[in-house]
Amino acid sequence: MGSALIAFASAFALVLAVELPDKTLVATLILTTRYRAWPVFVGVSAAFAVQCVIAAAFGGVLTLLPDQVVAGVVAVLFALGAFLLLREGFAKQDEEVTDAEEANPTVSFWRAALTSFGVLFAAEWGDASQIATAGLSARYEEPVWVGLGAWVALVLVAGIAVLVGRKIAERIKPHLIQRVAGVVFAGFALFAAYEAIF
Repeated sequence: MGSALIAFASAFALVLAVELPDKTLVATLILTTRYRAWPVFVGVSAAFAVQCVIAAAFGGVLTLLPDQVVAGVVAVLFALGAFLLLREGFAKQDEEVTDAEEANPTVSFWRAALTSFGVLFAAEWGDASQIATAGLSARYEEPVWVGLGAWVALVLVAGIAVLVGRKIAERIKPHLIQRVAGVVFAGFALFAAYEAIF
């Protein structure tokens, strides 16, 4: 049970740090300005659940390979995540959350939820949090707990975006958080590479 809790906590902490400054927060903020908050939250939470199952399952399959191969794949996954985060962290910030249209009360709950599901499901493919989930799942050999930790972190980010709205975007320095998360990913990549070689 101890390794399961470590896997859960690691996934939660890493995914939360990666996603707070990421497009997940911005996309949820924008969706919340267009639709009512509750269907957006339901839709994005469902999208995150599916994405976490896919990522954790991929990481779980990796555990069937020899230990050195798994460590090599994990090193590559974390190196890719570090590259993506550092690239975004040092890029010029071109996208701002703009004033969007007023919430549309005529859109049904299910239409807003399905739209939110589709937008976030597509946005999360190949995202740093998905890569982190797969890598941690392979590392800890606890795909269920890693997937659950990642999902709880993603739902928390969506909840923050829905409840706090655009005010949080003004107070967070996304590039700084992305840079720190990129360095953490690079550290995980180096450690996994060491395990693969030695």
